[in-house]
Amino acid sequence: MAGDFFDQASIYVKAGAGGNGSASFRREKFVPLGGPDGGDGGRGGCVYLVADPQLNTLLAFRYKTRFLAENGGHGGKNAQTGARGKDIEIAVPVGTIVRTEIEDESYTLDLEQAGQRLLAVRGGKGGLGNIHFTTPTRQAPRLAELGEPGEELQLELELKLLADVGLVGFPNAGKSTLLSVISAAQPKIAAYPFTTLQPNLGIVSIGYDRFVVADIPGIIEGAHEGIGLGIDFLRHVERTRLLLHIIDAAGVDGRDPLTDYHQINAELREYHPKLAEKPQIVVLNKLDLPEARERLADLKANLPVPATDVFAIAAATHEGLEPLLKQLSARLRSMPQPHLEPIEHDEPPLTWPVPEVDPALFTIAQERDGWRVSGKKIERLVTVTNFAQAEALDRLQRVLAATGISDALLKAGVQESDIVRIAKAELVWSEIETYG
Repeated sequence: MAGDFFDQASIYVKAGAGGNGSASFRREKFVPLGGPDGGDGGRGGCVYLVADPQLNTLLAFRYKTRFLAENGGHGGKNAQTGARGKDIEIAVPVGTIVRTEIEDESYTLDLEQAGQRLLAVRGGKGGLGNIHFTTPTRQAPRLAELGEPGEELQLELELKLLADVGLVGFPNAGKSTLLSVISAAQPKIAAYPFTTLQPNLGIVSIGYDRFVVADIPGIIEGAHEGIGLGIDFLRHVERTRLLLHIIDAAGVDGRDPLTDYHQINAELREYHPKLAEKPQIVVLNKLDLPEARERLADLKANLPVPATDVFAIAAATHEGLEPLLKQLSARLRSMPQPHLEPIEHDEPPLTWPVPEVDPALFTIAQERDGWRVSGKKIERLVTVTNFAQAEALDRLQRVLAATGISDALLKAGVQESDIVRIAKAELVWSEIETYG
């Protein structure tokens, strides 16, 4: 399992574009002057992230990092609406934090419950067909909208483990050895600091109880500031229910066990005060070494921990493991269960908390070689305008005048033949209000 753990990833998601509306007319044998019957384009597919309790790694995103939803179908004659593009659902482990930037603002959401869904990017709306543009004075509009483009984002994924027990302690305290003998996990073990370069998960069975133990890589002084492997691994401690604090009672690296105990807790406290407040069971390891047995009584007397929460073991020889595991099992049974129940099936998905903006608002800014008009409503209109249709250009001109944008440009100082940019379009300003 160690080789498969992958707790950070970056992926690109793009929703489908909406289909184009149709500008068609009824053509029937006995109806020579049939009216417009162009249907709307279908909406593009959306991209969702879904918290899957069966996953515990982001490894899949090492190999696939781009996810594109299906475009909507184009509208057809006889008022037929184009097919909706298929949505994409991307499974991620429960406990995945998703970060992104939208219009230079950072947003973070947490998929902490099984089945929870995040609407990452929305599909574009389908363009309107010409049946929507009929008026008493315009009975045969040759005008239809293009589909809106789908949203696209770069997402940063980060997994925080959802384990029952987190093993903490200095490098070489014996955490990996302990995990290997109490579970089926096979972490890499060697006698040098930071052998564990990624968290390892193991499932421990005792009687009818089963619980998940996470071996967190060794913490050193300054870990909360990112020194060593620092913050990359401290975050995994956040969601464990109980900490198993492993101490090298023999001090084989020349370290003082009591100092190690206090230093680890100081690092947890500096990273987040609540971490140091988590329930802890202290394990004095390496009882198979004479130095550990000589220090045992002194350590027990000086540790600021109830005697019932201190256990002396030798992970290498399995000595003292049974009482420790029974205590772990009993403590976990007495603690509240984590909130991992699946959410209600009909609960709406999470969405990015982007502030609402009045779509009618617009701004005008002078650029080095022209002007820039920004505003949700006008940018949307320009995006769906088919500039190959003369009636679409007429519509755009009317909207620019009706919304006050034309007057605002004139007051700002726009001149004949100036470039006016709206969304991705570049228009040429003319005093007679024609654009090309």
